[in-house]
Amino acid sequence: MTETEHSSKNSPWPIILAVIVLTVAVAALGGLVSGGSQDPWYAALDKAPYNPPDRAFAIVWPILYTLMALGAIIVRLKAKSFARASAAFGLFFTQLAVNLSWSWVFFGFQSPLIALIIIAILLLLIVLMIRAFNRHSIIAGILQVPYLAWVCFAAYLNTYIVIAN
Repeated sequence: MTETEHSSKNSPWPIILAVIVLTVAVAALGGLVSGGSQDPWYAALDKAPYNPPDRAFAIVWPILYTLMALGAIIVRLKAKSFARASAAFGLFFTQLAVNLSWSWVFFGFQSPLIALIIIAILLLLIVLMIRAFNRHSIIAGILQVPYLAWVCFAAYLNTYIVIAN
């Protein structure tokens, strides 16, 4: 195999593109059902103390998705090949799917209890993803900490809704 063939086989661009496209898709698809206070069902729920206004979610989530994708891109670049980081990417893509399922279950199917189970799974996946990212880049792992913190906060909000409603 020539050096050009070897380097094109290990090109980071297919995974980087997949990370960007799938992260944006998850953000967009989640946003389709997350109507916030405009959703009569959600507006009628008894919400937790410190429940942020809708605009906070609209600011925080794009930042978190950007940090998620940036961390994954760093992992791909540091790993030098997809194969070396396949476990980290498996966790990354799995947590993206679980993240999206939470939005659809909570808002779309209006099922806070099942969403709470999903968010518990998501928290575990985020912790495992951070550990896997750290094996390649401490920075990539640290970039996921705000996401973990926000999902912990979201779990509190979700738990309150389950208990109070």
